[in-house]
Amino acid sequence: MVQFVQLRSLASLVLQLAILGALIAAFFVRFWQVSGPSMSPRVSSGELVIINTLAYRFGTPHHGDIVTFRHDGITPELYIKRVIGLAGDRIRIDRGVVYVNGQRLDEPYVQHRDDRSEPEITVPADSVYVLGDNRAVSEDSRVFGPVRKSDLMGQALAGVWPFGSVGVL
Repeated sequence: MVQFVQLRSLASLVLQLAILGALIAAFFVRFWQVSGPSMSPRVSSGELVIINTLAYRFGTPHHGDIVTFRHDGITPELYIKRVIGLAGDRIRIDRGVVYVNGQRLDEPYVQHRDDRSEPEITVPADSVYVLGDNRAVSEDSRVFGPVRKSDLMGQALAGVWPFGSVGVL
């Protein structure tokens, strides 16, 4: 009888932990289906990604983070891009080559460059400069300027669907 009570208590504890985990995930993690090729080949159109919605409420973005955001005045859709510059960084693009604070940025994730050039910009306070990995087709900070940190929805953590794309971003 004692073993049965212990098993029942253990099952109850496991169920409570599962419910707690589901509640935490419901409030702090979102699933989002990517639309468009601007982050290919790393993140493909139609791919389902997990977004950590707490990442920038209590933390700050870093160079290379893949972020999701809504950009005021452009469209209500959610964007997904890579952080290239942080507040105070000087960004310049010369025939598709990105320079951050005068240093050429190593970008092994970019397979589709374009030849556009952009004059140097200093990223304003409380903002980030974002670019898509597929530069030839990406609408990003080159088009709409830096993104305010307050517009960041979260950090894309992993692809979960289709199965061939499962993995950490």
